[in-house]
Amino acid sequence: MNFDNQSPLDTFLNILFERYSQQVPAVKKITNALISNGVIEGQDEIINDHIAFRTLGVPHLGITSFEKIFLHHGYQKRDNYYFEGKKLNAYWYAPPSPEYPRIFMSELMVEKLSDRAQALIEKYTRHINADPVDALDLDNGAQIGEFFHQPLWQLPEKSDYQALLEESEYAAWVIYNRYYLNHYTISVHDLKPGYRHLEDFNAFVESLGLKLNTEGGKIKVSPDGLLRQSSTVAEMQEAVFANDEKMEIAGSYVEFSERLVLPQYTDLPASEIRSEHRREGFETGNADKIFESTYTKQTKG
Repeated sequence: MNFDNQSPLDTFLNILFERYSQQVPAVKKITNALISNGVIEGQDEIINDHIAFRTLGVPHLGITSFEKIFLHHGYQKRDNYYFEGKKLNAYWYAPPSPEYPRIFMSELMVEKLSDRAQALIEKYTRHINADPVDALDLDNGAQIGEFFHQPLWQLPEKSDYQALLEESEYAAWVIYNRYYLNHYTISVHDLKPGYRHLEDFNAFVESLGLKLNTEGGKIKVSPDGLLRQSSTVAEMQEAVFANDEKMEIAGSYVEFSERLVLPQYTDLPASEIRSEHRREGFETGNADKIFESTYTKQTKG
């Protein structure tokens, strides 16, 4: 692909999405069906509500490191979220302009894990003695795109992955997948009638033979009722570990969000409603359940 006429932000977001869509069959399956049904003409017509990344909270890595990339390109750090049960910390980042997706960035609070789990994570990350983002040219989109797919630590041993999986499925996912894109999100309220509400969109997705995350119900709803989210269950993929050992593990998935119009704007004609008139941000309760799209209870259920 020729990135010469793109901004650095466009370049690395496109690199991320290309590789993600190649590895997550649900992406093209959903897009192709929307095209076949006359809902859209191509992938670029789908509004991407947000993309999400998982990180490890260890020295030189985690949110403090990773967010530098997006802050440099005009993203603004917004609300903090804490997931006590999963031992996660997270923030969302507002895009520099509406055509770009929001960013949801989470971080495993490694110090809250057992000594055994901490030792396993340290085994792979202790050699990182400087922030790898500081070595990047943040105006070079292609270099950033490659960085997202570079191994920052050695390929884990299967036994280490399994040990982490027992305590923190999030930790196991990151130790293998690293900064790989965790999911992108189809903004269903921007689609045509018959697809713009999650009940209808979920039925459409299930008709394609795709499984939905049922944790907390197929539709996760914020307390104010204005943010509604669903997601596919991550498809299993054969992972190759150190010593050429293999095992089926959870990959990435696709999310769908419906942001309802805020009460003060409900009298606006549909043709005048813009993104700023809809529910913004995220919700801890919803996100807590969406995380489980890669968890064994969902993938094996």
